[in-house]
Amino acid sequence: MTGQKTLSSRIDYYCRLQQISYYELAFRSAVPLPTLMHILDGSTRNPGVFTIVKLCNGFGIAASEFFDTKEFEEIDFDAQ
Repeated sequence: MTGQKTLSSRIDYYCRLQQISYYELAFRSAVPLPTLMHILDGSTRNPGVFTIVKLCNGFGIAASEFFDTKEFEEIDFDAQ
């Protein structure tokens, strides 16, 4: 799985876990909904770290928790 797909999957996972919509996440995190949707659909290939941190804040989790998965550990960033 690519880094972009892993990122999208993780955002989707936390939305389902917390039973919130993408709209609710955008509101909570102060990330514009179009920006969030571009991250999810892959048209934004490299979202900024501050955007990811804002999304994590919207979930009420630390960025370290968000990235603490086997899938992120296995990404070959040199191949992307």
